[in-house]
Amino acid sequence: MPDIWQTGPPMSEIVPGVVSLGELLVDMVSPALDASLAETTEFIKAPGGAPANVAVGVARLGVPAKFAGCLGNEPFGLWLKSIVENEGVDVSGVKLTDEARTTIAFVATRGDGKKDICFYRNPGADAMLRAEDLPETLFDNIKILHIGSVSLGLEPCRSAQFEAVRRAKEQGVLISFDPNWRPSLWNDFDLALELIWQTIPLSDLVKVADEEWEFVTGHADFTTGAQKILAQGPKLVIMTKGAEGVQVATKDFEFSAPAFKIEAIDTIGAGDGFVAAFLSEICKYNSANFEDFLTEQRVKDTITYANAAGALAAQKRGAIPSLPTPAEIEAFLAAQPKS
Repeated sequence: MPDIWQTGPPMSEIVPGVVSLGELLVDMVSPALDASLAETTEFIKAPGGAPANVAVGVARLGVPAKFAGCLGNEPFGLWLKSIVENEGVDVSGVKLTDEARTTIAFVATRGDGKKDICFYRNPGADAMLRAEDLPETLFDNIKILHIGSVSLGLEPCRSAQFEAVRRAKEQGVLISFDPNWRPSLWNDFDLALELIWQTIPLSDLVKVADEEWEFVTGHADFTTGAQKILAQGPKLVIMTKGAEGVQVATKDFEFSAPAFKIEAIDTIGAGDGFVAAFLSEICKYNSANFEDFLTEQRVKDTITYANAAGALAAQKRGAIPSLPTPAEIEAFLAAQPKS
């Protein structure tokens, strides 16, 4: 595992953590490779939801993690809350509601790594999070707030997310934004794009998957799209491309990094494993100024670490169950051929 801290400030004894805000839901995952949702005959129940996946991924990597969201006050919601809490995530920001049921997502596994998802959310309990539900202590000892676009789709969770961003920025917390575009959850794509671009200028780090890149940026080309995002204020832009690796841009440099060659079993949690690992390394870097972290070599080393986390996550079924530990990442990197 690369030691990327030797040239930076010393680590503090207390590592600041990550708050993830958004959806925690039930993933019903088809184990049949390349069978459509209509064709598959069985599903495996697993906890999921991108922000929750990131929270658990961060906690598994030894960094304090909190999750803020809303669940149904019923068996699925109680089960999900216990899963996340048992992973060491602070769930004081989780609300249970009788207004709606916990969201369920049926997921078909595709060999090309793309996602075939059907959500049962009309609305789901995750949409019931209100600004007043956010604890006053939510951002205590926190370095990063991680958010997505699913919570932007409906009120009151849309207002809750923008309020969380406002409070985080007031307290000097970095904003990490993964649009995680899910077309089936939106009736109005223009509104979705408008809200995504209201969030981008508030963000410090923006991570976009390749399949949503052109929708989000309006450009197929990475450099052009990344410069459009950077011009709005973010300091770092990452496009993840699955088996093809990642592309990265800041105002000072741009590079591509290959993915590790693996036999993928289920890619549903790979991107969230990548994000969790990247954010955890930012938290471990002892500087209040994010730009101090953004040297080209340090970002390259962190991408390598995050790519390893994503590769490990893709080799197990389910999102949360697949997220790796530091020991697993270290062993994976140590086993790679030396260049």
